[in-house]
Amino acid sequence: MSSNDDQIAQAERRFGVRFPEDYRHFLAHQRNMARFVPPADDFLMINAIAELIEVNEAGDFQERFPGSAVIGGDGSREMLTYDFRQEPPPLVLLDVSAQDWSSAIHQATSFSALLEQFPETGWKWDDSEPSPS
Repeated sequence: MSSNDDQIAQAERRFGVRFPEDYRHFLAHQRNMARFVPPADDFLMINAIAELIEVNEAGDFQERFPGSAVIGGDGSREMLTYDFRQEPPPLVLLDVSAQDWSSAIHQATSFSALLEQFPETGWKWDDSEPSPS
């Protein structure tokens, strides 16, 4: 196993989950992302695996959002988060100050779907597909 694979396994143990294969593949090969994505021109940041535990602990996300794993965001207040209360876990957007899951805004059913649709849609800011509370 590479050190990157070790870090993925360590993060999965810490969160008590197994990340979806498309996200694991991204972490193993591309590792991270931080850029404006045309033509939507929204900023998309996907954290490197080495940053995942620190980012999640800094915001007390596991306490406020049991079953969550923050993997990135918009480079500001919005955190791109897996909702592992569901199978397969969708990706939602949560503000750093949110107190519970009721603030979650559905983004995509999978990491691959997010990367495919993001150039056209950018971030979704309405809750047309609400997450369960």
